[in-house]
Amino acid sequence: MAGILVKKILNEPELYLIRINDDEIKYFEATWYIPEGITYNSYLMKLKDAVVLFDTVKKDYADMFLEELTKLVDPREITHIIVHHTEPDHSGALPKVLEANGYRARVIGTAFARNLLEGFYGKEVVKNFQVVKDGEELKIGNRTFRFITVPWLHWPDTMITYVVEDKLIFSCDAGGGYSIPEEIDDSSEEVVKEYLPYVTKYVVTVIGHYHKYIVQNIEKLKKLGIIDNAKMILPGHGLIWRKNPSRIFEHYERIGAGIPEKDKVLVIYDSMYGFVEERMKIVIDELKKLGKKPIVYRFTDRESPAVADILGEVPTAEAIVIGASTFEADIHPRIRYALFEILDKANYEKPVLIVGAFGWGGVAGRKIETLIARSKFDHMATIESRGRPTKEDEEKIRETVRALF
Repeated sequence: MAGILVKKILNEPELYLIRINDDEIKYFEATWYIPEGITYNSYLMKLKDAVVLFDTVKKDYADMFLEELTKLVDPREITHIIVHHTEPDHSGALPKVLEANGYRARVIGTAFARNLLEGFYGKEVVKNFQVVKDGEELKIGNRTFRFITVPWLHWPDTMITYVVEDKLIFSCDAGGGYSIPEEIDDSSEEVVKEYLPYVTKYVVTVIGHYHKYIVQNIEKLKKLGIIDNAKMILPGHGLIWRKNPSRIFEHYERIGAGIPEKDKVLVIYDSMYGFVEERMKIVIDELKKLGKKPIVYRFTDRESPAVADILGEVPTAEAIVIGASTFEADIHPRIRYALFEILDKANYEKPVLIVGAFGWGGVAGRKIETLIARSKFDHMATIESRGRPTKEDEEKIRETVRALF
């Protein structure tokens, strides 16, 4: 059952985390399988003559959120609500909060955010909306709030807030990750190491289509000098970064650039009756002989891995090997779907080897080649043959695997 966690983060300014731990969700965006769950992080800051709420949470948990928020402050005392990103997992509770607030609060966001909020929730939620531009600063209470747009991380409405005096970055989706960490921040290295793979999976599945903008926007923030100087980065999902704030954006930057881990090779294949699997065992054996570390995902009559997990492995792979059966004169449907998502969400300049098996006619290899040719991936070779692999097939597979590196 989903729960809520409220923690005081700072005494000055008085800052609270209100975190929903959503362990009921199974498919984020109705697509990505996340049995690890996710958190929705909202923040409340009490200042002299102002109370600021940073984002809200998913509509499903609006009542729970409002109940805990009311323990911290009378909702009618909230003077400003900052909307960094309008996606409903962050804005879903906004209508109820504004209703409890008597629509007194000034809602702050980009022009794009205003239009989206009106479309989602109607005119009433934006009747006291203040549009801010990139780099604009507002004095709220006794603090200076600087708003910096980071479009396509991962919607065009997205911005972050930098509280100048305290060097705090409220970053919403940028810096977030899947899972429900045991801690609220990065104070435990063990928790961080367990969490970071879920960050990679989150970045690729949620932001991956726009991954080039990750690098561009982080470079923008670096030039502004706010990442290296930040005392805390407070995302809309997952851990808060206070021990080593810049670490999360460094991780994002590596994913955006597709920087590989040494010797890691991603191996993906289907095998209906074992013919592709026989070939892939040869591939894996040769990779290990070369000192490589194959990460293997297989679709068989006993296994069907989550495509979200496969996507999370792509950015850090040195190379990819795809094994596919020809299925009804096409690519096997499981591999076809995984490949379409890889090409959309994790399109990097990495070498790809295609290995295939067929019964009466080989088609899958050629069709995968065509898809790869339209991408950034570098098609190295295709090895496709009928039925069980012969000795000649085995030698050719081993030779081609060696040629990958």
